[in-house]
Amino acid sequence: MFSLASMSRQPLATLSCMVRRVEVTSLAIREVRLLGRTDTSDKRNNRTFALGRDSLVINKYNPSRPLLAPFQLPHPPTRPFKVASNLVSSLPSPLQPFLRLARLDKPIGTWLLFWPCGWSLCLATPAGQMPDLHMLAVFGMGALVMRGAGCTINDMWDKNIDKAVERTRDRPITSGKVTMFDALVFLGAQLGVGLLVLLQLNWYSVLLGAASMGLVVTYPVMKRFTYYPQFVLGLAFNWGALLGWSAITGSCNWSVVLPLYVAGISWTMIYDTIYAHQDKYDDVIIGMKSTAIKFGDQTPVCLSCFATTMISCLGYCGWSTGQTWPYYGALLGVGGHLAHQIRTLDINDRDDCAQKFVSNRWVGLGVFLGLLTGTLMKESEEVPEPIDILDVVEGVARVVISDGLR
Repeated sequence: MFSLASMSRQPLATLSCMVRRVEVTSLAIREVRLLGRTDTSDKRNNRTFALGRDSLVINKYNPSRPLLAPFQLPHPPTRPFKVASNLVSSLPSPLQPFLRLARLDKPIGTWLLFWPCGWSLCLATPAGQMPDLHMLAVFGMGALVMRGAGCTINDMWDKNIDKAVERTRDRPITSGKVTMFDALVFLGAQLGVGLLVLLQLNWYSVLLGAASMGLVVTYPVMKRFTYYPQFVLGLAFNWGALLGWSAITGSCNWSVVLPLYVAGISWTMIYDTIYAHQDKYDDVIIGMKSTAIKFGDQTPVCLSCFATTMISCLGYCGWSTGQTWPYYGALLGVGGHLAHQIRTLDINDRDDCAQKFVSNRWVGLGVFLGLLTGTLMKESEEVPEPIDILDVVEGVARVVISDGLR
């Protein structure tokens, strides 16, 4: 650590040229600069973290910029008009921190939670019929409430961590706008409303839905222990893939809902890894883990594997339920969207990662519309005969044995 006191008599020109680099990890290389005056750069855009002295700061190192070239602040990105955010801002001030705690100003998470429910409801719908609108409304309300509850739980767990992450330090609990006690009371109200929504379903679905609470509560702590918290989020976020089918039929057809569940988990691994790349430098510094850090530069390859798994499982779900050509056409479109998303992803550009993450709402909508139209065009409930794994194994064994006897 440099001491400015010992160098206070050195010329300013000498101090301004003293630059040393500190390698944090392979993901985060930073410069340590000694400046003769207080740094006045935009800390939000430049990702600057003070170390206790006005003249000692750590900046993200950009190897494409000459080492001693003057730094220019980037132009702030333009943000599109957001109805939800403006609506929350127009409500009474005492309510706004709680609404932001539930992320009602950022509805993308609600959509990502709802789409697996919608897929399952469509798959369980009888041939030639529209999905039950009442059930769609129930699951929509459940997604809105439980996503908010999950965010409240997450912020309560991460109160101290969020202070060290640039993107999250202004959240209601971290900024002091909502106390922990108020957050706990608010969480109780959210869970109460969620229970009322869940009780609209049959008892099989009530018990199945209640079984997901363990995942909801423990997900926020996973990033402290494993590089795969996105997998745990996928287990929780896609529980609706099981719940939607049981809400219609009274039980689960595991040969259909399990592949659908795997497809949803694979999708979550895609969009939440992209999301995690926004905070990877901060996460490295404070010791948090994520798939963004684990995959590193191999992220596009890993995401391609998850996209292949997702489309394959969705294709199997369509085949096992006798879906028609509109569904498979929708899968082609969704696959193309994912391929473009992964191919053009810049994992070192926070704005690009945010845009790619939000674009996943169209992935969920595409699959939903494909299932809806495909089910409407189905003429009967005839489905292909299920594949008997034992028959397949016995057939392979006979071929191997006969080849060996030759």
